[in-house]
Amino acid sequence: MLDIKQIRENPQLVQERLNSRSGKYDIEPILQLDRQQRELEGARSQLQARSNEIGKIVGQKIKSGINPQDPEIQALRDEGNSVKATLSELEPQEKDLKAQIAQLVLALPNLPSDSTPLGKNEEDNVEVRRWGDEYIPQNPNILPHWEIGEKLGILNVERAVKVAQSRFVTLMGAGAALERALIQFMLTLHTQAGYVEVSPPLLVNTESLTATGQLPKFAEESFKCADDDLWLIPTAEVPVTNLYRGEILAAEDLPIYHCAFTPCFRREAGSYGRDMRGLIRLHQFNKVEMVKFVEPSTSFDELEKLVGNAEAILQALRLPYRVVNLSTGDLGFASTKTYDLEVWLPSSGKYREISSCSNTIDFQARRADIRFKEAGKKGTQFVHTLNGSGLAVGRTMAAILENYQQPDGTVRIPEVLQPYFEQGEKLGFPSLRNLQRVQKSPVVPQLLQPVLPERISKPTIQFQYRYIVDLLFWLPIASYVVWVILSLLF
Repeated sequence: MLDIKQIRENPQLVQERLNSRSGKYDIEPILQLDRQQRELEGARSQLQARSNEIGKIVGQKIKSGINPQDPEIQALRDEGNSVKATLSELEPQEKDLKAQIAQLVLALPNLPSDSTPLGKNEEDNVEVRRWGDEYIPQNPNILPHWEIGEKLGILNVERAVKVAQSRFVTLMGAGAALERALIQFMLTLHTQAGYVEVSPPLLVNTESLTATGQLPKFAEESFKCADDDLWLIPTAEVPVTNLYRGEILAAEDLPIYHCAFTPCFRREAGSYGRDMRGLIRLHQFNKVEMVKFVEPSTSFDELEKLVGNAEAILQALRLPYRVVNLSTGDLGFASTKTYDLEVWLPSSGKYREISSCSNTIDFQARRADIRFKEAGKKGTQFVHTLNGSGLAVGRTMAAILENYQQPDGTVRIPEVLQPYFEQGEKLGFPSLRNLQRVQKSPVVPQLLQPVLPERISKPTIQFQYRYIVDLLFWLPIASYVVWVILSLLF
């Protein structure tokens, strides 16, 4: 959410920044309502002051001995009642104006930063750097990932459509294992980089989606439960950011880094006919997300680090990619600056988005009311929030199936993922009988293993004690029986 004070004091700058985005935004209705609200607030303040003054005067006159029924006091009381009646009319009017302003401001996107390139659309995005050109495969006959996936028996679209509808897929056997390995690998790298893993709710309320900027503008892009105020999350950014909604954080606790793996759900209402096959654009997909809460002075440096964390995954997998700085015309609603990471897909000869890393500065924090306080200082400030994909799992799989495709029709498993697999270095052509090969069981970290007590447990002690008692009871009887037998024999 934009600061109404910024809109009021720098209307020309705000309008120019908004005009640089795609879409049309007009702040004049907000300015008009703001003027009305402030005039009303001024009038209400004056009336409230007069009401307080009348009450004080009446009290003083009565205290001085004047009869409460005196015409002068009665006149003051009549004026006071009239003022209160007017106040009771103005207060709801002012409240209504504030609500109208808030709704209009909620519909405004964030302002692009000074370092965001001007442009009308994605064609004006600026390439920052490339990595991994030496890993671009030279095989001219690479199949699209959906074709090689179906041939390997690890991706099944037909059955997924039968179960759901178009834009759904089912991963089977080594395909499901590959996805699971990628998720584990991504989370491991992020936690090693200092992110704290979170497993958040997959259903969120309207207030949560409003806080991060998906509502009210993009309601048609989300799936909503019919009978509850609950929505399926479009990204883990929503629940993770809202974990701190309405809170005042201590400055010494910043920065806060979180990462989360979740399924994500999007209606893709505006992408009819695009990427209908494969793993690129689905209604349900898996993603590992990174979210940061930082002090305002560090947020743009933190954005560069965030991009580096996403790049580390691609570099470890040796997937060729490029980094682009999105233009103002391609910028997301809540973002002031965004870098996209685009991975090379050989079958189409294009780079395709696999991660989007954004700095929203205080835009989401204002909507979510997330603040921080410095020790020894008065007042609070809004935190800055950042988020980025680290990475989109399905798109990473698509890139692996194409970039690691071999001339014999197999797919080589990236070296860093091979420890997760039993079948060796390649995904071959499985039959239905061997389709269920899965990842090796991971070694449980020592901290998660149950600790065996050094002493014998209580049940064991009880068992051994009972055994001794039984032995002492039966030993004399056995001795007597032996004595009787020996007496008879001899």
